[in-house]
Amino acid sequence: MAWHDQATRDELYRDPYELYARARRAEGLTYVPEFEAWLVARDQDIREVLRRADDFSSANALLPDVTPAGPALAVLAGGFEPRPTVVSSDGAAHRRHRAPLNRGLAAGRVAALAPYARECARGLVDGFAADKSAELVEAYARRLPGMVAGRLIGLDPADVPAAVRGGYRAEELLFRPLPPDAQAAAARDVVALQHLLDRCIREHRAEPREDLCSDMVAALAPGRGELTADQRHELVANLQNLLIAGFLTTSALVSTTLLHLLSHPKQWRMLCADPGLIPAAVEEGARFDTALQAFRRRTTRPVVLAGTHLPEGACVLVAFGSGNRDERRYARPGAFDIRRAENRPHLAYGHGPHACPGARLARLQLHTTLEVFTRLLPGLRLDGDRPPPRMRPTLIDRSPEALYAAW
Repeated sequence: MAWHDQATRDELYRDPYELYARARRAEGLTYVPEFEAWLVARDQDIREVLRRADDFSSANALLPDVTPAGPALAVLAGGFEPRPTVVSSDGAAHRRHRAPLNRGLAAGRVAALAPYARECARGLVDGFAADKSAELVEAYARRLPGMVAGRLIGLDPADVPAAVRGGYRAEELLFRPLPPDAQAAAARDVVALQHLLDRCIREHRAEPREDLCSDMVAALAPGRGELTADQRHELVANLQNLLIAGFLTTSALVSTTLLHLLSHPKQWRMLCADPGLIPAAVEEGARFDTALQAFRRRTTRPVVLAGTHLPEGACVLVAFGSGNRDERRYARPGAFDIRRAENRPHLAYGHGPHACPGARLARLQLHTTLEVFTRLLPGLRLDGDRPPPRMRPTLIDRSPEALYAAW
């Protein structure tokens, strides 16, 4: 796609729901030139694609929108090579990459993180509560998930801010149009993150601990000898993927759910009055404006989906955010309602063999956030002196660019 069409793509990214609605009403699949893919928009069709992993490959699940220019590529050459990860692999390779994540993100491990998440959430809110106003994306939503992901993985807390910065810079480098010098600057932050992770990996190889980094090293590089260069490249790629996925999407989930609660003051007051509604609010926040809106899949053979014949190698965009607004599955799907009567599983964390292994941890952090905010800041409201929130132009961590609130 030519970059003169970037504005069109950005507007679709900022608000894809009208496009989704048209695609759900259409017969068969809808080809969207701006996405260079067939849009899979209905809940039933999305679930079918996600179940048929042999027919719809994940190898290109997260294709970048931007190919870095020469200066950035020269910087990236000083880092670590891209390798398949749990997101971009199929079959046995996917199961190998996923196994340590299933162990490291099991119920017991996540429950053990709950006190730390509450401590961090309270500390962040205490840091700005006396100011009577704050921009909640930077002050809170981008900070809590990085702190929790760092603890899960086993990062030194002093390294967490640099790790978070490197993750967001990777997104900018690969998904936003930047001039060459800005690309090179972003690439330097990405390479710094990779070297930080490599240091963590080698330290955990020498002294294994009870954390996810040690689990991944043991699973992907069995033994106790010195890691080979190939093992280090694979481990850095997988740990970088885990870290970025761990905080980008959760940051988006937290900030977007707060946005919709504050945009519906009656529901915010109901939540403050009845904390028993928090679990329902967590699920409605994830369903209504899904953080990870869509992933790509590519057909491995000719297939028919929703009556549309797709050749081998066709790209489909599996729109979780559209499935979560499917009129066939939900009553009033375009309404944000924490008292929603249906208790139907949504697609915010995927479905099938690639369902998000970190869903439990994401839910914990949003639940913790709502507990802390309703208790400490019950008068929270959107700051009427600031412009209305504007959504970021992305499908991989949908969230407001800024969220100004007062109390």
